[in-house]
Amino acid sequence: MKTHIDLNADLGEGYPLDADLMAIISSANIACGGHAGNVDSIRATVRLAHQHGVRIGAHPSYPDREGFGRKSMAMTPSQLVFSLTAQLWAIKAVSIEECVSISYVKPHGALYNDAVRDPELAQQIANLIREIDPDLALMGLAGSELIKAGREAGLQVIEEGFADRAYLPDGTLMPREQEGAVLHDANAVLVQALELSQHVDSLCLHGDNPAALAQAIAIRDGLRSAGIRICAFSDPRDELVGDLPLDAMIDDD
Repeated sequence: MKTHIDLNADLGEGYPLDADLMAIISSANIACGGHAGNVDSIRATVRLAHQHGVRIGAHPSYPDREGFGRKSMAMTPSQLVFSLTAQLWAIKAVSIEECVSISYVKPHGALYNDAVRDPELAQQIANLIREIDPDLALMGLAGSELIKAGREAGLQVIEEGFADRAYLPDGTLMPREQEGAVLHDANAVLVQALELSQHVDSLCLHGDNPAALAQAIAIRDGLRSAGIRICAFSDPRDELVGDLPLDAMIDDD
């Protein structure tokens, strides 16, 4: 039985729970301008993560602010590379100014779901990450094309499961437009988190869900009762995050 698990959340998207969630999670996926976010929000969220000893991840998306990055977009490879490069360098520039490290990349929304199924798109994303910084890890849906592409590109991969989303029989996420796609009940989320924790490297919560804080608390307390601690995954650079060692427990009351 696994004794530890990473807990990540999508933050820096303009919702009010970031500070509360940051005290519980171990990795933060920070919006970097595609679906949400700007330099000021990136800097504020990076600082907040650093204060809490939370791993920092880039959360790029299709350039779809109107649809919050949840609409697939027809883009040429060069258009997509240009957009993603701008987003990744936006957060990297802030991290350099703040003297902190970006540990990983997790695509957002429709870009994520498209890359889960499309090996060509997944490879394009993985290769771009390697070109920008081969030490960046790639976070993606467990067992997906995105994870396969990351491994083929020589990246560290983080296989994640979604505590607050319903799954289809093929292991992909239920589309949000279907009833029941987003889980709101904290007990149901905990049950799914406990099951997934034995099969994935990281669990995800969505910071735009009003129930996210109650869900995070339930997951933290439920995992603790099961003998599983929340802690960040190992960074390939073997650096410290804030003042905490890599295996530090992000498990404050």
